[in-house]
Amino acid sequence: MTADNTTEKELNWFSLLKRSIRQDLLPILTDLRLAIVMLLVIAGFSILGTVIEQGQSLAFYQTNYPEHPALFGFLTWKVLLFIGLDHVYRTWWFLALLILFGTSLVACTFTRQLPALKSARKWKFYERPQQFQKLALSAEFDDASLNSLPEILQNQQYKVFQQDNTLYARKGIVGRVGPIIVHIGIVVTLLGSIFGAMTGFVAQEMVPSGETFKIKNIIDAGPFAASQVPKDWSVHVDRFWIDYTPSGGIDQFYSKMSVLDAQGKEVDNQTIYVNKPLRHNGVTLYQTDWGIAAVRVRVNNSPIFQLPMAPLNTNGKGRIWGTWIPIKPDLSEGVSLLAKDLQGMVLIYDSKGQLANTLRTGMSTQINGVTLKLLDVVGSTGLQIKADPGIPLVYSGFAILMTGVAMSYFSHSQVWALQKDGRLYVGGKTNRAQVAFEQEVLSILDKVNSASTKNQKEVSLT
Repeated sequence: MTADNTTEKELNWFSLLKRSIRQDLLPILTDLRLAIVMLLVIAGFSILGTVIEQGQSLAFYQTNYPEHPALFGFLTWKVLLFIGLDHVYRTWWFLALLILFGTSLVACTFTRQLPALKSARKWKFYERPQQFQKLALSAEFDDASLNSLPEILQNQQYKVFQQDNTLYARKGIVGRVGPIIVHIGIVVTLLGSIFGAMTGFVAQEMVPSGETFKIKNIIDAGPFAASQVPKDWSVHVDRFWIDYTPSGGIDQFYSKMSVLDAQGKEVDNQTIYVNKPLRHNGVTLYQTDWGIAAVRVRVNNSPIFQLPMAPLNTNGKGRIWGTWIPIKPDLSEGVSLLAKDLQGMVLIYDSKGQLANTLRTGMSTQINGVTLKLLDVVGSTGLQIKADPGIPLVYSGFAILMTGVAMSYFSHSQVWALQKDGRLYVGGKTNRAQVAFEQEVLSILDKVNSASTKNQKEVSLT
């Protein structure tokens, strides 16, 4: 086999592939019904991703989506995890849907929208009276002149093209550009969503007041998210506190936080609360939860002990934290401390489980000959941390989309005129706002008729 034969076969194969794409694949991709179905499917799974909690632990899904009884008779934690409904926006099939939908829009733009725009930009002169019969709006004048029409149309914001005894005018070409801009906006939004899903991450941290932390507890992340997790800065929780209502309920909880660079120098300082996050270098820290981290106590004249407190199981009857404090050197006896909030009050139970006393911050009590002083109840801030590098693209795509939608509301209106055999033929059409266009054309025709009558009077007077 010669090189020429090989090259010829490769060219034939490429030609067949190109023809197959053009004749078989493109009609499917540009089918409006396919685009609508994909859009509905994407919307449906997006709703599921909103309803079903994303990025939670296995225990969470086992508790909330048990096998018996299964939600709706089939949705169990096993089904949910197998399909990927715990991280919908990062699954391969959801990303494939976005890519397919974007490909469909791009194909439609190049095969339909751009040719339609190119056709709309061409000057189209009608040179035969029969062509005006196909227009929804048309009229004939016996003694009118084509020369009176350009000024009338220009006053109506039309762009006029005239050649000998023919005229073509148009306005609202931006309405033809609008759908293309809409497609561009949607594609940019999809690219931003895909980029964010591939490179973004979600983390959770529970940090005691006064501690410094780096983001480590990643609960959901894209395959290329490692580069987005900050390694050259950390966050110090200067203080965490809660404002309570007069009835004892939580009004708001706050975290005063400092961002530190690699050398420990403060580069930012903000107080965050619910709906007011801290943003730094593309990472957003939300205030979402709180807890009790520790108590600081002194036994007799001992140094200050900071003892960690752990959440206790109350079977859904509220949140409470507890710890155990030894009151004998051999650790053979101790007392339990329980706290339910950061208002500085703790309950003390002796070794027999009996309530021994109630203390507030700064108060002391005697237990079995030991003086126990409560110095502080240390709170911890619960943070949800997110990074989504695709958000600027998503916002840009949405802005482009809204611009395209606004542009699409402009009507693309066209008017033709022909002067032939002593008669003037005028007609027009538009792609939307038919009633307004009819009124506009009737107004133009009235002005043409008035100009014709005026010319006839001037001629008769002469």
